Amino acid sequence: MKSQNNIPATKVERATRFVTTGIKVGGNYIKHYAKKAINPDLSRDELHESNAADIYETLSELKGSALKVAQMMSMDRNLLPKAYSERFQMAQYSAPPLSGPLVIKTFTRYFGKAPQALFDTFAMDASNAASIGQVHQATKNGKKLAVKIQYPGVAQSVKSDLKMVKPFAVRLMNLNEKDVDKYMDEVETKLLEETDYQLELQRSQEISTACGHINGLVFPTYYPEFSSERVLTMDWLEGFHLDDFLKTNPSQEVRNKIGQALWDFYDFQVHILRKVHADPHPGNFLMRPDGTMGVIDFGCVKEIPENYYRNYFTLINPDNLKDPAICDKVFVNLEFLHEQDTPQERKFYSDLFITMIGLLGKPFHTQEFDFGDDAYFQSIYDYAEYLSNLKELRESKVARGSKDSLYINRTYYGLYSMLNQLKAVVRTSSPAWLWQPI
Repeated sequence: MKSQNNIPATKVERATRFVTTGIKVGGNYIKHYAKKAINPDLSRDELHESNAADIYETLSELKGSALKVAQMMSMDRNLLPKAYSERFQMAQYSAPPLSGPLVIKTFTRYFGKAPQALFDTFAMDASNAASIGQVHQATKNGKKLAVKIQYPGVAQSVKSDLKMVKPFAVRLMNLNEKDVDKYMDEVETKLLEETDYQLELQRSQEISTACGHINGLVFPTYYPEFSSERVLTMDWLEGFHLDDFLKTNPSQEVRNKIGQALWDFYDFQVHILRKVHADPHPGNFLMRPDGTMGVIDFGCVKEIPENYYRNYFTLINPDNLKDPAICDKVFVNLEFLHEQDTPQERKFYSDLFITMIGLLGKPFHTQEFDFGDDAYFQSIYDYAEYLSNLKELRESKVARGSKDSLYINRTYYGLYSMLNQLKAVVRTSSPAWLWQPI
């Protein structure tokens, strides 16, 4: 893959790229409708392919938060047209890498010397490149290391990038603009945290140590002496990303082992630590033939407020979900319902959320759950599509749901999605208090 010698850094340069892309997308629509005039049966597949390619090309050159948002959208395989989802998934670990001179420039700025002077060996070609940074292989004193280097200008462009990418997200995902506005601060905060590699170093060490007892998980050792604001060094972990792992045709036993490790990892973080690795996409996990799995990248960590935690999980208990008084109280606390809602609106939205929570809570309702049940996931996708087409939700004058729900929901969606791809059967443990009557 061809490397980049520079990244547009100023607001004007980055805005110009967005405008140019918008013009290309507009041109694609004109071409599509001209063809459709000749062939009324023409599908939108070719249009989606062209738009997805043009948008991804721009985002991959800009990198940073714009590309990260594309990556986040790709996690829901049924939320976007297939062409967009497939293109945006590339942001997880195969964006165009930075050229050697930019890598050296970053090291010189933060360490006063080139990487070759810090390590015994340092591969100038990146092993993989994602939205915020890229990874290089190095060695030191016989140890194989992974050195993550952040792209220049990423931290400084978060706010302006989000403003520019917002119209794309609203249109592609058919979102309510009020919802996007409400959650934008949360996204901005998390993206800024992801650009702080010193914070990531601290969280990586804390969470990996706390989760070190969980069977099947492998965490790297981190090296503060070779890390800085924009560089993070850790052990090199072997393993396959999910798609490549599945190509090895692992046995059901191995799938279940990895699936169980994933479930236990998130279960412990959510219910014990109250902070969670909130970026559960396949690029952050390295799966192995023996059923173990390496966990990397703690850049995005969501700390869960106690009040939100209690309310969020109260309705996992189906008995509580059947109690209108409990549901009403919890929905108000979680900002699904608002004081200004009419009685008709309260019933309308309550019915929607009860159905949604009942669906998403199913894995908790049995001691063991088969995440390979595609019919279950299709029911979730169908209901999500139904909700996205509801005029009442699209035109609601208020956003529905606490800002804390954004990354918690994203975490569980990513977890469920990976478990489904693994076709894993998992023991779905949960804390005892969930099943106690209120």
